[in-house]
Amino acid sequence: MTTASKSKRFVLLGTEIKPGEQVELNFSLAKLHSRTAVDVPILVSRSKKPGPTVLFTAGIHGDEVSGVEIVRQMIAGKINQPAIGTVICIPVINIFGFLNKSRNFPDGRDLNRVFPGSNNGSLASRVAHELVTGFLPLVDYVVDFHTGGADRFNAAQVRINPKRPELKPLAALFGAPFVVHSKLLSKSFRSSCQKLNIPMLLFEGGKSNHLDRDIIEYGVMGAKRLLSHLNMLRPRFQALSQVQPPIIIDKSHWIRAKHSGMFQALIEVGTLAEEGDIIGQITDPFGKFNRKIKVTYSGYVINVNEAPLVYNGDALFHISTNYHHD
Repeated sequence: MTTASKSKRFVLLGTEIKPGEQVELNFSLAKLHSRTAVDVPILVSRSKKPGPTVLFTAGIHGDEVSGVEIVRQMIAGKINQPAIGTVICIPVINIFGFLNKSRNFPDGRDLNRVFPGSNNGSLASRVAHELVTGFLPLVDYVVDFHTGGADRFNAAQVRINPKRPELKPLAALFGAPFVVHSKLLSKSFRSSCQKLNIPMLLFEGGKSNHLDRDIIEYGVMGAKRLLSHLNMLRPRFQALSQVQPPIIIDKSHWIRAKHSGMFQALIEVGTLAEEGDIIGQITDPFGKFNRKIKVTYSGYVINVNEAPLVYNGDALFHISTNYHHD
């Protein structure tokens, strides 16, 4: 267990939280132009028994509402109240984007591209700095919930750095159908966690500004399985269904539109496309143009663009080029 779990005093945002306490804190981001304060609620639940500290985060991108709903259901169902250790839940980190149905902060910055941040930088940078300096030193594991951007629908998947072998069993037990080997993005939350040697699972599923029941179920059940693995899940939640071994995606490729027009996908996300299959079509509104999209290799479709109108070069399908079963 890391030093975070062994620390005698647990102090977050200037508040000491003792074993057995459940506390709601306010992370004060800034004020609106009207001088109204904007706070992000942080829910901390500590067991009287010592154990790991797990941080669940969502809403780094304000329009990725499925992740917000996953953490909300954990809190509403009291899954976040551990048998041992401590659970920290931040349902909506980017509260500005959440209120405006927007991915970014009001300063136009993507929070997931400014880590580790700075205490005298942009608004997004200051939030990143507080997460890295105020939260991460206290935690042993992080689960961060995301969705596909714009109209691109992600199959339920856990993304991990393939160079961190200790993450593989954690990703498999989470129960998503896919585990995607994904390189770290520069200045991302995940990269900051790795630099601090904190295991992080990044869950992706669904698309922005959309709630999908199946994706949310995968996220909630995955969180329960992780807590169970760490002996943190209370007995009332222990009846967990068995999961199939995930499909491991080692490499993948985006198929992009070669034409502009009206787009229709002809294959469902999460399914296996065979070489030569016609998986989509692009047409014009006047019945004069119809171009089929054929896949030239076999692979699992882990993302589908659900936009009805596309432009030349738009990403349409994300398909594995190298995969294996765990």
